[in-house]
Amino acid sequence: MAAQLGRRLRKGATSGAVVAAAVAALAASQAPEMIPPPADNAGGDRAIGTGDTTTPPSDGSATGDSPYFTELPPLNTPNKPGAPTKLPVITGPAEAGIPASVLAAYKRAEASVRSTDPACNLPWQLLAGIGKVESGQARGGGVDANGTTLSPILGPALNGVGFANISDTDDGAYDGDKIHDRAVGPMQFIPSTWATWGQDANGDGKKDPNNIYDAAQAAGLYLCANDRNLALRADLDRAVLSYNRSTEYLNTVLSWFEYYKRGTHQVPDGTGVLPVDRSDDRRRNDRTKPRPPYSPQPTTPAPTTPTPEPGKPDPKPSETGVPPKTPPTTDPSKTPTNPTTPPTTPPTKPTDPPTTTPTVPPAVKVKRLTPVSTGALTATTGNVFAKAPTVATLDASGAPVAGVSIRFEIVGTTDARFAGGKTTATVLTGTSGMAASPALRAGEKTGSFTVRATVMNRTLAAAEFAASVTARQADALTRLDGEAALPATTGTGFAQQLRVKATHKGALAPGVLVTGLVVTSKTATEASAEGPYFKGDAGTTARTRTFTTDANGLITLAPGDLLAGDKAGTYFLKLTAPGGGSVFVELTVTAPAPTPEPSTPEPTPSPSDSPADSPEATSSPSPSA
Repeated sequence: MAAQLGRRLRKGATSGAVVAAAVAALAASQAPEMIPPPADNAGGDRAIGTGDTTTPPSDGSATGDSPYFTELPPLNTPNKPGAPTKLPVITGPAEAGIPASVLAAYKRAEASVRSTDPACNLPWQLLAGIGKVESGQARGGGVDANGTTLSPILGPALNGVGFANISDTDDGAYDGDKIHDRAVGPMQFIPSTWATWGQDANGDGKKDPNNIYDAAQAAGLYLCANDRNLALRADLDRAVLSYNRSTEYLNTVLSWFEYYKRGTHQVPDGTGVLPVDRSDDRRRNDRTKPRPPYSPQPTTPAPTTPTPEPGKPDPKPSETGVPPKTPPTTDPSKTPTNPTTPPTTPPTKPTDPPTTTPTVPPAVKVKRLTPVSTGALTATTGNVFAKAPTVATLDASGAPVAGVSIRFEIVGTTDARFAGGKTTATVLTGTSGMAASPALRAGEKTGSFTVRATVMNRTLAAAEFAASVTARQADALTRLDGEAALPATTGTGFAQQLRVKATHKGALAPGVLVTGLVVTSKTATEASAEGPYFKGDAGTTARTRTFTTDANGLITLAPGDLLAGDKAGTYFLKLTAPGGGSVFVELTVTAPAPTPEPSTPEPTPSPSDSPADSPEATSSPSPSA
């Protein structure tokens, strides 16, 4: 498509209509190097953004050094010298076959990571080697249409018996174990590592270690950490050992890595080969099978036919695994070349720069920088923008220009950043003339800003993209403890725990800012001037508080977090979230029951106070007497 497009554009005029058509065609061509980074999780567990370079802990590993499959690839490589370069699609159990969804996930992860960290030089075959050793390519491609394994892939409990001792870090959310962690998913991440590196590469709104797309991209980012260049053997070794600290693991992964680099093909999901011989398998005489050390073969080895033993006929090609070859023109009496001797002239390193320099630098040809991506750039706080600002470089005739350095810059008051926490990034245009910025992640500050793209060392007009960050949303808030009112008496605290779940479009909504307001009725808009209040600093009676939902989309008020106050009555705690979610919690405050005062006993009358002795009771003679 790109070649045909180039031929058409070179014939075109320089009118605005032709340029617009060219840009539209470029955008529609979907060149492989221009696959935009996938949308990140709008709701999910803690994770870093695509391309973030958080350093893996020096004393840990991605898998917690959990067991792995030690089976080595077959001796016959999938693309033997002299065989056709285009491999057939085999639906059987050939070792070189990788299930379709799994292979697509590896290639998508390579494209995504290379767009944000091209200096890492991540090859998808390395992900395939790790995936083969960790889970047999997701148990032979046992995944659904979204790339999620049909059943969770769990390693043994990391309880210190033969493995690392890692206590539970996820409350069993990923591995179902609330005592110890277990490695999870096709790339076998332990929960604590996944909490940092987890990705949403398939755009389903979840960061799922059992999803091959999510797990492959997370593995690629993990391997590229610490500014590693995987084209260098030392960095490659360090990356693999950071995944599982075992020399045997390194040798096994690199064996499959070299095997897949020689060629592979796609097989239907669910038809891949299931591996055997796990590193913790002690069933054979209480020891694992010995493994030869990894010895990489040259990319293009010189095949030779073994010398037959005296008195025996020459072996057939089918017996040796070596394709037929033309008889040598040299003296047959000379000793055959040792099969283990590498070629005399070493192959050129693929990372070597070209030996010639273009006469005219690409930037000289560029006459126009044009935006390609359309529509608003939006994201919620803490998440990756669904679109990447993308531009096209065109020459005077409207044809695309490759190899041009484009500088992307974040302009304005915002804490949004490119991968690695940077505000600028430089990207080269691909063969389609297009360049996309690295993944752009929103911070915690809402508002608008601009992404500006310019051609390096040129005075061409810049291309600008408007971007905005909004708060994370939840369209529903639900109490988990029923609808009954929470009771308390004046001067005390509410003794019952309150838990509220936030969801957005049916999915859990972590990181949402939920506002709590104590009101006197469900129609009131202002906080109550009396009654319940949130526990805070001494002497404060705050009746408004902001909560942030946790990784499971929950907010929790522990007993005593909400105090009853001194005014009895019925009140409501109104919880609202951006996106429309709201819930009312009735609060009933009663005065304590009055304490009865002690009764005073009646005084006992003395004898002198008796009615008989009272003066009033003494009879007196009538006056008439």
